Amino acid sequence: MHNSPNTASLLGRRALLFPLCLVLFEFATYIGNDMIQPGMLSVVAGFNAGEEWVPTSMTAYLAGGMFLQWLLGPLSDRRGRRPVMLAGVGFFIITCLAILFVQSIEQFMVMRFLQGISLCFIGAVGYAAIQESFEESVCIKITAMMANVALIAPLLGPLAGAALVQFAPWETMFVLFAVLAAIAFWGLWKSMPETASRLGEAFSMKSLWNDYKEVLGNRQFLCGALAIGFASLPLLAWIAQSPVILISGEGLPPFEYGLLQVPIFGALIVGNVTLAKLTGKRSVEQLIKLGAGPMIIGLIIAAAATLLSGHAYLWMTAGLSFYAFGIGVANAGLYRLTLFSSSMSKGTVSAAMGMISMMVFTLGIELAKVAYVGGGSGLFNLFNLISGLCWLALVAVFIRRRQVFVAPNNAA
Repeated sequence: MHNSPNTASLLGRRALLFPLCLVLFEFATYIGNDMIQPGMLSVVAGFNAGEEWVPTSMTAYLAGGMFLQWLLGPLSDRRGRRPVMLAGVGFFIITCLAILFVQSIEQFMVMRFLQGISLCFIGAVGYAAIQESFEESVCIKITAMMANVALIAPLLGPLAGAALVQFAPWETMFVLFAVLAAIAFWGLWKSMPETASRLGEAFSMKSLWNDYKEVLGNRQFLCGALAIGFASLPLLAWIAQSPVILISGEGLPPFEYGLLQVPIFGALIVGNVTLAKLTGKRSVEQLIKLGAGPMIIGLIIAAAATLLSGHAYLWMTAGLSFYAFGIGVANAGLYRLTLFSSSMSKGTVSAAMGMISMMVFTLGIELAKVAYVGGGSGLFNLFNLISGLCWLALVAVFIRRRQVFVAPNNAA
């Protein structure tokens, strides 16, 4: 039993409210990570734990984001995007309030893992519905502008988190996250359309296995999904490790730490605005290639500067800003092409993409932490450069295979 997905014209007055409410929930989940990171020094101190737990908070969060990706995409294909998405928002609200009652750093990390599960719903369910509701050029513009709203979280989150812990307990943050998610829940309940194309089909582990076997057997898809993970890994490694690098390592006060996030995430926003303006004027593949230069050059600057001087954190910030601009230009287009590189229903494809990306993030952040402990900022940024070069190689293979095998209805 197949339903035709709703298009933008059928969404009517809900066309704007739906993506706005989805990005509000995305903002709540992102700021749930970015705002707490500078506060993690207070958290570990309150639980009498060591600083090695600081980046583990983000690792646990992203591990949760990988945990149920495999299930939620196919489930929403067959049971509906809307009920699954609403359940995810509700779960995030509950876990944000539950963390107020933890008594140890281990319990805190368990709750961070459970909160991170909510990330699964954004890509595997919410963004799949967005991709199904709009045609390619419109969708890329919408997702680019949605990314700008979501990026307010890493732009303002470190500053807000650093300021808040000076005047209020860290628990206050999670009450704020729950309130934002509750507003998003109301908006999604009012506006989210049902776009699932396989409603009513039987759901079984055998059908799930067959679907994933088809998706993961597509080498072009694998290259694209891995590339998406490696593209964002240096940025996420920076978010996780920067409190230790700047506050503990360089002795900067929390406010200056927050200020140093502004050029990096500001550049990411500028990159997304550039993408929105160029979409429709250049092909998606050209936009990906356009973003590649700043990404690699920026990572080279950061690695070279910190290998020459372990305290060159301003040069590191400059290099990561160039890199972030490149991501803003390249990533939304790569996401779209990867999603449609498989003919399987988009909930399943999006879930597979999310699982692969989260696996890269989870392992990569821990490796970046090991690199910093073993070799300081220089080795940390060298690791980021290697991630960028992996992205470049995977994208080259992805585009080459696409040019050979792309179906006419998938053409950019």
